Amino acid sequence: MAVKVINDQCIGCSACVGTCPFGAIVEDGKAVITETCTACGACVDVCPVGAIIREAEEKTVAIDKSQYKGVWVYVEQVDGHIRSVAHELIGEGRKLADAMGQELAGVLIGDNVENLAKDIFASGADKVYLVEGQEFKHYSTDAYTITLTDLINTYHPSVILMGATNDGRDLGPRVACRVGTGLTADCTNLGIDEATGLVAWTRPAFGGNIMATILCPEHRPQMGTVRPKVFKRPEQDFSRSGEIIRVSSKVKPEDIRTKLLEVIKVCTASCNLEEAEIIVSGGRGMCKPENFTLIEELATVLGGAVGASRAAVDAGWKPAIHQVGQTGKTVGPKIYFACGISGAIQHLAGMSSSDIVIAINKDPDAPIFKVADYGIVGDVLEVIPALIEEFKKIKTAG
Repeated sequence: MAVKVINDQCIGCSACVGTCPFGAIVEDGKAVITETCTACGACVDVCPVGAIIREAEEKTVAIDKSQYKGVWVYVEQVDGHIRSVAHELIGEGRKLADAMGQELAGVLIGDNVENLAKDIFASGADKVYLVEGQEFKHYSTDAYTITLTDLINTYHPSVILMGATNDGRDLGPRVACRVGTGLTADCTNLGIDEATGLVAWTRPAFGGNIMATILCPEHRPQMGTVRPKVFKRPEQDFSRSGEIIRVSSKVKPEDIRTKLLEVIKVCTASCNLEEAEIIVSGGRGMCKPENFTLIEELATVLGGAVGASRAAVDAGWKPAIHQVGQTGKTVGPKIYFACGISGAIQHLAGMSSSDIVIAINKDPDAPIFKVADYGIVGDVLEVIPALIEEFKKIKTAG
């Protein structure tokens, strides 16, 4: 819908100017709607002479949607290793492709990465679109955007799944804009809408207070980024094989506007929550930032990563990169320690897929105990040191 002013009827009373919550109306003798208008309609209701109306915009769709077939998964790899989220999406993509009666393909971009194709087939893909070159050794916004856009324009996939990682969140919207489609970001669930047969993308909205399901009926491909660890990684079958489609790179040196000078690792394995098999998280119950050294020590002893609740991050006790929850990272480790975390629904949404949850809290009625496999009622500042000591003994004895 669009908001329009009928100039012949407008009397220049300015009633609409003060009503617009976005400041999208200016007074120039008559009301003028600017580009910041969101078509909310507040001005329509307040106009005393009916000079402002809402009218439907004519939709023009220039694509033949029947030409778009197949489900693609962008296979993110770093230093020749496929990120776990790619395998998770191949597993989920397999379900979508089977439900749609279409093929599943992985898109692999990198330098000397053809050997990774066998892992992609083993996870469930039928095809791999492979683009190799020196320009893809490290992720580059320009090079990867040009390449994925070219692949889409050439082969016309119907659906594209990407991980909601740093690279995926950079690449996804740029490619979607270039091919003229929408993108649903940070999805936590996927399905097929029974009425339309379209992919139903589910994601948190309004700060995680509701879950919105989004469809893309008019444009192709249907694109979305999906949070790591919301789906389980599929069991791999290395007896599977598939077709490798090699595509030549069309990236020219002048297309890449940035140059990588040096890689500086500012975060150790303790930050890699998406890939961690053990996570030790702390919340408000840790009382002060200095006490997070206990969380870090326990994580180090167990060879795990350090997590934090939103309350701990908002208090400045840990950087946002450690945040677990609806507005942080979604994780699914084998073991998740929740230390001094009450168990707000937003936090549970980010770690509920963990295989084993161990909760430590001095409040026996804390919601976290309802989802925990093992619970310890006690002061985390006393329990954690005892756990550290016991785990050290076990490691020494082993």
